[in-house]
Amino acid sequence: MTSEGAKSRRKMFLSVLPGEMVELVLSEDGKVQEYYVEMLHQAKMKGNIYKAYIHNIDASLQAAFINFGAEKNGFLQIDEVHPEYYQGSAQIPKGSRYPLIQDVLKPGQEMLVQVVKEPTGNKGAFITTFLSLAGRYFVLTPGREQLGVSRKIEDEEERARLKEMVEKLSPGEGLGLIVRTVSADQTQDGLKKDISFLKRVWKEIRKKACTEPTPSLIYRDVDLSARAVRDYLTPDVNEVWVDDKETAKQITQLVNLAFPRKKAMVKVHEDPDKSMWERFGLARQIEEIYGRNVTLPSGGQIVIDQAEALTAIDINSGKIGGKKNFKDMALKNNLEAAEEICRQLKLRDLGGQVVVDFIEMKDKKHVAEVEKVMRAAMKNDRARTDVGRISRFGLMEIVRQRMGSSALSSNMEPCPCCQGRGLRRNIEWQALQALKEIRRGLRGLKSGEQSFTFAANAELASYLLNAKRATLADLEREFGRQLVIQTTLS
Repeated sequence: MTSEGAKSRRKMFLSVLPGEMVELVLSEDGKVQEYYVEMLHQAKMKGNIYKAYIHNIDASLQAAFINFGAEKNGFLQIDEVHPEYYQGSAQIPKGSRYPLIQDVLKPGQEMLVQVVKEPTGNKGAFITTFLSLAGRYFVLTPGREQLGVSRKIEDEEERARLKEMVEKLSPGEGLGLIVRTVSADQTQDGLKKDISFLKRVWKEIRKKACTEPTPSLIYRDVDLSARAVRDYLTPDVNEVWVDDKETAKQITQLVNLAFPRKKAMVKVHEDPDKSMWERFGLARQIEEIYGRNVTLPSGGQIVIDQAEALTAIDINSGKIGGKKNFKDMALKNNLEAAEEICRQLKLRDLGGQVVVDFIEMKDKKHVAEVEKVMRAAMKNDRARTDVGRISRFGLMEIVRQRMGSSALSSNMEPCPCCQGRGLRRNIEWQALQALKEIRRGLRGLKSGEQSFTFAANAELASYLLNAKRATLADLEREFGRQLVIQTTLS
């Protein structure tokens, strides 16, 4: 880490390729804590509001599939349907909290929906009709006259002060407010401006919804640069570095509104010889996000394998050896792994079910200590999480909400060789299959044809011509034809 990067504990970095891509890094003590990427050709849907209609209703799932203009229909569960959209009988069956979706919604019915979760794999976007508009200090909730304070504001006096202040700043009929964490210690004037802004945005949305066709985009959430200041810039961030002058100007204006006393907070990286990541020692850390293995300080490793709806994390003991120090080393590795796993979940934005296989611990006190460290580390995660206990088999289950803008989801794709499995057939097996095809092709030649051409990629062609040269010569003699191995580009 350079001396420049060690001046303050928390920093924000924005790397911008104008018109193409934005990268956001949040670091603490020179260590990357969060990393988000937004490539502009992959337009984000999360947070956007659409005018949409019900394509069809699935009674078995108690959900509706919504056409909101995307390639795949969105998924709307009954618990995400605002009562204002109920049509017909809204009787609630015994033992349930909601009416049957087929009784209260109809195909073709129009509604305003908001994307909660980006589409992944073969699944469409997860959507809701409970709309929310995020500002700097508040989240406005149209249709829900609620007043909530972020659970991350733990000081009871501050919670009471904010609640009393917001009650005086009533947002109006049919509107609710959730007080965000960064509202702590803010003045009434600053809070009032944020409420006024959000109310203007909501007024424009309602106006546009009356005139636009169905389906259509009604409101687009701000880009990653603006969201960085709105959602991630907290008072403990001391510096904001940007490597694009124009973006730096826009960020400076936003930062000055949020932190009037920190006018020199935004700095521009202009070194032509080094990228911003290299200058602050972040390049290697960012590259590690894409790896399967992560090394722990004591020499152990965590191995991360991701499936569509589940992530498995295994902890390898590394240098542990012998019965004498096994218990202590197992505890040490598990404690290091617990903290690193929480960091990796944030960095990779891994969501859904996560199963962690800890190194076996016989001592119940050690098990409780690892659970305690895991829960404490997960408190710093912006996503909603639920952490289970370690089972007698050494497994811990974690459920985590995906936040979107993840680096892995936006710029990784399945390998064309292994189709994303991480393994492929070895070259010997490929060569044997090729020889079977060559034999079949030679056998099928017509009487006037004197040669057979077999196309293969460079690796396979080289292996055939070297390791299998004698077999190829035998085939030529057996069939009395010339054999040509042709190298393809792929």
